[in-house]
This record gives sequence, C-alpha cells and structure tokens, in this order.
Amino acid sequence: MSLRVGDWVEIRSKEEILLTLDRNGRLEELPFMPQMFQYCGHRFRVYKRAHKTCDTINFAGGRKLSGGIHLENLRCDGNAFGGCQAACLVFWKEAWLRPVASSDEAIAPRTNAANGKGCTESDVLAGTRAKSQPLSGGPRYSCQATELLDATTPLSWWDARQYVEDYASGNASKKRLLVGFIYAAVFSIYHYMGRLHLGRLSVIVSWLYDKVQHIYGGVSFPRYRGSIPAGQPVPTIKLDLQPGELIRVKSYEEILKTLDTDNKNRGLYFDAEMVPYCDHTFRVRSRVTAFVNEKTGLLNRLRGPAVILEKVWCNSRYSDCRMQCPRAVYPWWREIWLERVPGEAIAHMGHATAAQTETSAYAASDT
Repeated sequence: MSLRVGDWVEIRSKEEILLTLDRNGRLEELPFMPQMFQYCGHRFRVYKRAHKTCDTINFAGGRKLSGGIHLENLRCDGNAFGGCQAACLVFWKEAWLRPVASSDEAIAPRTNAANGKGCTESDVLAGTRAKSQPLSGGPRYSCQATELLDATTPLSWWDARQYVEDYASGNASKKRLLVGFIYAAVFSIYHYMGRLHLGRLSVIVSWLYDKVQHIYGGVSFPRYRGSIPAGQPVPTIKLDLQPGELIRVKSYEEILKTLDTDNKNRGLYFDAEMVPYCDHTFRVRSRVTAFVNEKTGLLNRLRGPAVILEKVWCNSRYSDCRMQCPRAVYPWWREIWLERVPGEAIAHMGHATAAQTETSAYAASDT
C-alpha cells in the first residue's frame, strides 16, 4: 500500500485490527491506543505519510517508521492517559487502514488482516500502563509517544531517500524541499561561525537572511536568542485565556524580550517553528496544565499556564536533523506571548488560516 496525501481510507473494524496486534496491543512495537477504536469503520483522508518522525524523548534527530500514516485531525484525547492535554497526532499503521476511492465509495467486504498474534480490547487497555511502575508518583503510562523509540529506527538527516519519499508521498513539494535545504545551509553556516566564536560574521549571515526574506515577504531568521540571563526572573502575565477566545501572537521582537538566553520563559521553550505564527491571529484551542512526560511516562503538571492555538502546529521547516517531519506537534504558548483581540478590532484584523501561515513560513515556498 502506497498511500499519498489526500487519499481516502477506511479504518478497519475492531476485530480486524485486534488480529494484527500482539498481546501487548502493538504492531511492530507501535501501540494501538484505546481511543482509536472509536474511529473503526469510519473514513478519513491521509494528512501525511508518517514514514519518519522526530525524537521527542532524547531529542537525537529523526526516526524512521515503517508503514506509518497520519490522518486528518485525528489526535489523542488523553482520556486513557490521565487526562494528558498534549493532543498528539495519532500514528496509524497501513495494516489498520483500507484504501477507498472517495468518502462515498461503497464499503468493501471485510477481510482477515491478521499479521500479529491477536489480542483483546482488554489487552489494549492494559497496554496503556507501563510494565514497570514506580513505587510512588505513578502511574507510568505507555502510549505511542513514550514508545516511539522502540517502534522506529534512527534516520540520519543526510539520508536522501527520506526527501524523495517526502515528495513522492505528497508530504512536501519540490519548492518546499529546496527552500528547506537553503535554510539548513544558512543555519549550518550561522551555527558553525558561532562555535568558532565568529559572532560578527554570524550576525552578518542572519542579517543577510533577513534582508532576502523581507524582499520576498518571508519570515525573519528564526534562531535569534533571548537576552535575559538564564536563571533570572522573566516577564509574565496572567490572561486566563479560555478555549474559543481570539488572540494575536505578538511580534517576534516582543517575544524575544520575554526569553532568557536559553530561549525559555519559566522553563517553556520558544521554538523556531513558532516564529511564522507571530503577528497573526488565532483562536485558543485548549489550555495545557497536564501532560505525559514522554521520557518517563509519568503525568507531569506544567509550571504556569500555557495554551494551544487552533491549527497552529510545528511544520518542521527550521528543525535541523529532522526537516519535514510530518508529526505536526502542537507548541505550547505562554500567555505573555499573546494578547487578546478586542471585539471591535476583529473585523479589521486578518485572521491567519493554517494554510496562509504555512505558506508565509518561507519566502517563495508553497504548501
């Protein structure tokens, strides 16, 4: 099966999927999570082919996944994992899907999709708890995100086959790939000069990048650093933002003033992938207070409030060693980086759609 972006698929029945799983509720070490059962028998379009992903456990670059697919808007609800609010995009194995020509095509006869040893729904539910549990502070959860290293293999950034598949699958256009390579080259020069303590030359490189981006209506160099010494107090504000509220992401320059030299505000990192969303308006999707730590499997509480914005996710355009990752992770936003849009001003401000923002992420790039 060679699914492409935009293809329609039908998620196989619960019985068919259970036949593909081992006794731990996994296929090739990738867990099938309980909340995924609700989508069985329904049809969705392919968002991206998840042939690769990012390492959010050890942050050691890219990972290769066999037969992985992301479907449009299907994210983890966290109900089986202590109420985790990270809303990760779910991974689907091709063995769990059946291609269809369109959403209206007649349902095909069921077939035996057995590849594993088979398990029960109870096994899948039990699989949400790690086998090794702490004496206190638990439970320790097991989900697709915590088990991703076991389900994938290392992928070097210089392995050109991944970029061929990015294009062949529809994950990325030629132009997007080309501009990504150009940025990667610029950042490599910038980073190398910094390591050689050639600060002035690295400033010139970023300045030239900004000038070119300005000409083509692109985004500023996204790897500038905050100036507040690490460990020192940083600005904060309490807006108590709620889902559905319309907000404006502050300018990049304003946000940099709230960051320490590690680019953090009270421990929360402002990533380069967030820069394209600056100066745009969005609605609040949800608040984040609890999340499963992908390294430990334990449910952690976030220090200070943060929110997730609707249709605002990582596009992996500036992520060295994992360019064009299709995982679409939601970044978390400190309220100091946002401001409410007054009701009377909404009609006069452009509401950025995900497509518009993604397009503007690089000068002269497309989606």
